[in-house]
Amino acid sequence: MKKEIVSTDQAPKAIGPYSQGVKAGGFLFLSGSIALDPATGEMRQGIEAETEQVMKNIGAILAESGLTFADVVKTTIFLTDMANFATVNGIYGEYFKENPPARSTVEVKGLPRGATVEIEVIAVLG
Repeated sequence: MKKEIVSTDQAPKAIGPYSQGVKAGGFLFLSGSIALDPATGEMRQGIEAETEQVMKNIGAILAESGLTFADVVKTTIFLTDMANFATVNGIYGEYFKENPPARSTVEVKGLPRGATVEIEVIAVLG
């Protein structure tokens, strides 16, 4: 199976040995996104601001591949505090108003750069 790396400067650069996204087997697999502002490299603060930035970062990588949130088939949300679930869910829901993807949400002990939310995505290609 052939794979193609996806990268855009409209989303944060990888902070480790991974790609922003990889196209393979008819799908686009996005690495987990945290609330790094691509222009400054700084973390957004507060659960609402973090979640909005994460979704913008995901949208930028999808757009680089010619896709939208409508092409997303699976997401995984990682939260450091499940008490933030309702807030994250509300913002997330604004991006998936119709036919939302399958999703898992899990609480984790910690995330990179002190993030409180991270979201990874799988989308189907054209």
